[in-house]
Amino acid sequence: MKNLITAGVDEVGRGCLAGPVVSAAVIFKKGINLKVLKDSKQIKYKNRIEIAEHIKNNSYYALGIASVDEILNFNILQASLLSMKRAIERLSIKPNLTLIDGNFAPKGLKNYRTIINGDEKIKVISAASIIAKVYRDKIMIKLSKKFSNYAWEKNFGYGTKAHLTGLKKFGVTVHHRKGFKPVHKILSR
Repeated sequence: MKNLITAGVDEVGRGCLAGPVVSAAVIFKKGINLKVLKDSKQIKYKNRIEIAEHIKNNSYYALGIASVDEILNFNILQASLLSMKRAIERLSIKPNLTLIDGNFAPKGLKNYRTIINGDEKIKVISAASIIAKVYRDKIMIKLSKKFSNYAWEKNFGYGTKAHLTGLKKFGVTVHHRKGFKPVHKILSR
């Protein structure tokens, strides 16, 4: 029987007010330490970076991004699925089975399973969650250097008090999701 090649897929940044949505697809190689893998939200920032490096060194992985414009044009769910599809398509090895966090999958995918809270239950999805989160956090930290009024280096684009205060005081940037309620409310004033 042929070895089953399983990919885990997860997206990060769906609930943010700014920045792209990022997905990762991961296929483990031998040597991955499964004990360090859990949902990225449960791992401290510094540890996440170290674990992400371990995953990269012990897996095949690819990233997919959907831009702020794509989020506005398609809606956040469709943009998330687009970023997932891009990550899956960029894998150098094609999986026999794709495990996706959540209850939706990109169109046209064959041999997949959606798993609600998959990032907590399935290690290969946890790994995808960590890779995507670290990559997206780095994007937001880089953007925060140019747009320092929104505390993106700490909140990574989520609607924290500091971010909302910055929005009210300094307005909307090109990196904000104009269709999201708190941003839209400021634009509608």
